[in-house]
This record gives sequence, C-alpha cells and structure tokens, in this order.
Amino acid sequence: MHVRTRFAPSPTGPLHLGHAFSALRAHDIAVQLSGEFLLRIEDIDQSRSKPAWEAQIYDDLSWLGLRWPTPVLRQSDRYEAYRAALQELWDRNAIFQCRCNRKDILAAISAPQEGGDLPVGPDGVIYPGTCRKTSSHVKAPSPVDDVALRLDMSKAVRDKSYSFMETGAGPNGETGLIAFDGQEVLRAIGDVVLARRDIGTSYHLSVVLDDAAQAITHVVRGQDLFEATKIHVVLQHLLGLPTPIYHHHRLIRDEAGKRLAKRDDARAILKYREDGVTADQIRAKVGL
Repeated sequence: MHVRTRFAPSPTGPLHLGHAFSALRAHDIAVQLSGEFLLRIEDIDQSRSKPAWEAQIYDDLSWLGLRWPTPVLRQSDRYEAYRAALQELWDRNAIFQCRCNRKDILAAISAPQEGGDLPVGPDGVIYPGTCRKTSSHVKAPSPVDDVALRLDMSKAVRDKSYSFMETGAGPNGETGLIAFDGQEVLRAIGDVVLARRDIGTSYHLSVVLDDAAQAITHVVRGQDLFEATKIHVVLQHLLGLPTPIYHHHRLIRDEAGKRLAKRDDARAILKYREDGVTADQIRAKVGL
C-alpha cells in the first residue's frame, strides 16, 4: 500500500499552532511510512474563503519545512463531483429536502423536553426529522437548489455494522478497531446535512469524496473530529468508497485549556514568524 496523508485547511483565517501540529503530524507519519504528504484547500465556503489566506497557508507551511505535490486540490473546483454524488443519493431516495432553519429545529426539539438538555451529536443538535416525516416519496428528477439536503440515516444504516481502524486515540482514549452499528448512529447522530442551501455541499460529503479522489490512506486530524468519523464511514459504505485508516491526535489548547481558533491571532504561525521564532522552535512548542 502506498501511504498518503493530507492536511486540509480552510482559507478563512490565519493558521495557528493547532494547524501547525496537525500538518506536521500528517507530514511526519507520511515520512515514517515512506509515503506521500498532500495538501488540500477546503474552500467550499466561498463567503469566508479569501485568496490572501490561501496564499498565507502555502507560505506558512513552506516555512515549516513541508513540501507537497502540485497542483493542490481545491474543493471549489470539485462541485461537479459533489453534485454527482448528491444526485446518486437522491435517485436512491437516501436524501431528502429540508427547509428547517436552526430556530425551527430548536423549537421542534425543545418543545417536549420541558427544559431538558438538547440532544447533541458530532454535527450539532440532532435533527428531529421534521422534513423527513413530511417529505413525499414522489420526487422530482433532481433536488431544488434553495434547500438543504439531509441524509435519511434510517435508510442509510438500517441494521448494518461498521468499523474503522484508529492508530491515534479518540477523546476518551479509543484506539484500535472502532466498531459501531446503525442504531448507535441513528441515536447519536441522526439525519446530517450533506448539502447546505448556501454552498451546495457540506464538510462531511466533500471530505469523504475528496479523500477517496486523492487516494488518502491515512487521515490525520484532531480528536474533535473523532465522532464525526462515524458519519464519514457510513457515507463511504453508502457510496462504495474505501475507508482510510484514521489517526486522531490531541488538540493544542491555550493556557485556560480552550481549543485554539483562527481568531486567536496571538498564536498564529505568522505572528510567531514575525517575532523571530524558528520552525524548529514551533515543533518543540507543540511537542514534536
């Protein structure tokens, strides 16, 4: 097996120490396994993506000593592939149109809860199935453009069992062969959005299709995405795509234990560079 890892940032702000750790970890694993490190630009959210931030990504990663093949895959060039997958799922009655906004979903969930905690999964508040319950089985040839498209999870998983290999660790130390079943997915995740009405796709759909298109064998990313991996494995099975090996790593946090965000400019790689910090010192700072 020819090993391929990838780092897939979004050009919506400056890369910070957490990004540096993830990129370096993916690069180091590729080197250790005599493989190849790829870069992918996840710019499906065109309203927030900026050319200047994309250029900064290339500059910061090069400064860290990373190299990758070109041309770089950019998600904004792959909308046809995303649409084709959505059409396939539509033809199989595996997705449905959803007109609910966040307020509608919260109202539908909280009404019978009488102040109880809202059910939350890796994709946020678990969808109550409002539009799935009311959608007609008589469908148009293609979905309309001004609505969200959700995966009908009950049809996707049925009574199936799933698994993926974890070589890192989840937030609770989960490692090795991670097995789960359809009932767990239904209960803890629900009908996830596969296409937002404003961008025509979603992170979950795009990342699964892109990893397959780039023949990624090892997905290296933060522990905050561990539970979302179950969504990705379900989609891989549904679309007939291979399931990579996953390596979830610890998150880099600030002094208060909070996960770093792009708005935290004080920990931006560019700021460290301007202050005279070296790439080797960045490695040491993140524990590599």
